[in-house]
Amino acid sequence: MKQSQTRPERPDVDAAVRGGDWTQAMDGESPVAQATLKQALYWTTIYTEILAMEEKVLRRIKQLMASQSPEARREAELTNVPVIAAQAERFRQRLGYWNARVLELRGAADGQKPKRLLDGNTAEGRASVMNSSPDGADSKARRRTATRRPGR
Repeated sequence: MKQSQTRPERPDVDAAVRGGDWTQAMDGESPVAQATLKQALYWTTIYTEILAMEEKVLRRIKQLMASQSPEARREAELTNVPVIAAQAERFRQRLGYWNARVLELRGAADGQKPKRLLDGNTAEGRASVMNSSPDGADSKARRRTATRRPGR
């Protein structure tokens, strides 16, 4: 299990970097490819919860921005929104990995053998994650937003 590495002098920067790294597992999270069905279901629940929270935070920030001056709104667009969007995308991607693992393990339990992608996800799980989102937003737009770096 990988523990997060933080620098006490800049926890804000560490959080932003961690939030945008799709490969970054949560503390205590085991490797997806080695997980049992019980573990996969557990992490699916955790990522579903935290993704829902991040999406609510993002919606609330956008509501608050609507009543701000153009200058304040622009600063929030450049600082707050990209960080929250990147974190939400990380959780969306991690949830996709766990959903794919659940499908893989359930398929094996049913005597089926799902196709595996190079990164260990099943084709069915990857497609459902990339083509759908709880908020109905376009996947390409989410990826563009999540990969933008402040100051670039």
